Amino acid sequence: MTRRIESTWVDSFERVFRLCGVQAGDACAVLAETQTRPELPLLSELALARIGARPFHLVMPARPLSAHVPVRSTGASEAIGGLSPVVSALAGSVFIADCTVEGLQHAAELPAILKGGARVLAISHEHPEILLRCEPRAEDEAPVREAMRRLKSAREVKVTSAAGTELLIGLTGARVGGVWGFSAKPGTLSHWPAGLVLAFPAAHQVRGRLVLDRGDVNLTFKRYLQDPVTLHIEDDRVVQVEGRHVDGDLMRGYFEAWNDPQAYAVSHVGWGLNRRARWDAMTFYDKADFNGTELRAFAGNFLYSTGANEVAGRHTAGHFDLPLRGCTVALDGEPVVDQGRLL
Repeated sequence: MTRRIESTWVDSFERVFRLCGVQAGDACAVLAETQTRPELPLLSELALARIGARPFHLVMPARPLSAHVPVRSTGASEAIGGLSPVVSALAGSVFIADCTVEGLQHAAELPAILKGGARVLAISHEHPEILLRCEPRAEDEAPVREAMRRLKSAREVKVTSAAGTELLIGLTGARVGGVWGFSAKPGTLSHWPAGLVLAFPAAHQVRGRLVLDRGDVNLTFKRYLQDPVTLHIEDDRVVQVEGRHVDGDLMRGYFEAWNDPQAYAVSHVGWGLNRRARWDAMTFYDKADFNGTELRAFAGNFLYSTGANEVAGRHTAGHFDLPLRGCTVALDGEPVVDQGRLL
């Protein structure tokens, strides 16, 4: 797709920034990396200028490779690298348009940045057309908050499917979060696209069988599964990857490459609430133009992720994001998703 700034994209960024409470005169940081998609910081600057804010750019050089295998999604940006002047500048800002490749959601510097009162919008590393289609709206906040309330009050999540999934997730000690794509509250972070609710389970809370069926998504590989893969899970960890075909071989190989038991463990679980996001969207974009946040959020998907989980005290860069279709998700026996249909 042609890399040209379209006025409709600037309009979209302006609307979202206004939902985040950006006002004229606000000091706003635009954080990027040398490997950032160049349209995103430029669109951020133009939209902030329209509002009358005072934007400035921080561009970090790409960090050296720290893993011996390809990594495209860990959910934890290392762009800042602990550089204290950068942290100070961000913490002193009113608003941050986060255009880093990974996003600051789980970055080590995020608590210090939020403590300063900054509001952070992590703009997913997508083609701007995707951001426009999944633009958050004011009415998106209420259903996410309601889903968070229900998840916080539940004791367990049970996930089943016609493909054979039978998964039980205890919520004792879990940390629950949700994103609707904007936040005007100081000291908070949201991301765009959005529309999902998540729980980070405490240790020793997940067991059962997760069946990835044909058409389910392995976002780490940006690939729709051609053949079913079954993950057998005991005490939070994948203990067997079943499936003697390319999809199974790819997952086994990537798990094994980390040589790290933590990489097999659960990171977070949840379900999608965004009725504008589409399961089939990955079909229409080159891999370089698509980060996959839309597929984490499409309405009715069950999202299972492996890797780092601070609540359970696990840290690793090995990471899978796996949105599944056709699942029934029940909280204490009451379905919130029925065979892939958001209730």
